[in-house]
Amino acid sequence: MSLPLHGSRVLVSGAGVAGPAVAWWLARHGAEVTVVETAPALRTSGFAVDFRGPTHLGVLAAMGVLDELRAVQTHAGAMSRVDEHGREIFRLPAEFAGGELEVLRRDLSRILYEHGADRVEYLFGDRITGLTETDHTVHVELARGGSRAVDLVVGADGLHSGVRRLVHGPETAYLTHLGYHLAGWDLPNDRGFDTVSRQYNVPGRMASVAADQRDPDRAGAFVVFAGAGLDHDRLDPDRQKSLIADAFAGLGWHVPHLLAGLHAAPELYFDAIGRVRVPRWHTGRTVLLGDAAWGVTLGGMGVGTGLVGAYVLAGELAVAGGNPRVALPAYERRMRGYASRWQRGANPGHFLAPASGWGLWLRDRLLSRRAVQTMLVRGTNSLATDAGLPDYAVRA
Repeated sequence: MSLPLHGSRVLVSGAGVAGPAVAWWLARHGAEVTVVETAPALRTSGFAVDFRGPTHLGVLAAMGVLDELRAVQTHAGAMSRVDEHGREIFRLPAEFAGGELEVLRRDLSRILYEHGADRVEYLFGDRITGLTETDHTVHVELARGGSRAVDLVVGADGLHSGVRRLVHGPETAYLTHLGYHLAGWDLPNDRGFDTVSRQYNVPGRMASVAADQRDPDRAGAFVVFAGAGLDHDRLDPDRQKSLIADAFAGLGWHVPHLLAGLHAAPELYFDAIGRVRVPRWHTGRTVLLGDAAWGVTLGGMGVGTGLVGAYVLAGELAVAGGNPRVALPAYERRMRGYASRWQRGANPGHFLAPASGWGLWLRDRLLSRRAVQTMLVRGTNSLATDAGLPDYAVRA
């Protein structure tokens, strides 16, 4: 059987989640796929990610990775809001944050990579530096790998997408800072934390800690803090640690202990909370996918939506026989409404660290109610579901 994308050459930027997923689907439809990743290897940092509803789980099942992911799921605990003395104010059930299936991002990335490594070429430690398009080809310049001619370029390289910058211009035109920053790091679990994520708030700041689900001797710290316009270098962890220490100086609870662990932490995840809005996701033979097109730094269902987008993008290309002029507008029409359901207006900073004492009191009061918790869980499951998703799966 001749596959619909046989002979098509596709270059994907980004080996996080959406990149390996779309690479697998494209190769499954017959394309020759190369994934370029700036990092020297698969990234091992990042938080847990969750999936919920038949659309997310259906795409994972169609890829053949659902059982593998269930074998490494975190079985995360609930989220508990506590005061300075550790007394619980309210508790959110595990399914609120963890959905129907929660895994560590590094496990998801690894499984997706391994799933397609035998049919997809991966170039780690490299990046796209130039794109020149003709009527039938995109000439791609790589920092280390020379140049290549391909039929399509997919930018699946995150909120700070290099492909988006090369094609659409500087990220300041598309990435809006939402007034908060977040960070996460590991530390020894020498205080006996369990897997319930305990969160301590003061206005504009939130600190939390929970035991590692696999290694009870380790714990993970996570902080969110207000900081509109805060200048930081995403490649300077020492500067980032200083910013975190300054933001949380003088707070009680376990915060001094977490900050002590921060200074000794070999790895740190740090970023501003931002929202990406790009008026047009495709231009000629270049298309954006996942966070590069519609991302929010934290919250919502960005990873699940990215996997659905990978399935749709590859599927529309297969239906169109690889013709980007037909496939890319169809992909964007189908995904725009679905992605915007959760992305519109989302600001996880407001939820996790309300800026005022009144806002913090109101959030706590609302989330203490069982009816509100039930509504939130049902609402997120509904947002994740797309009953009209086509069946693009190859039956070879």
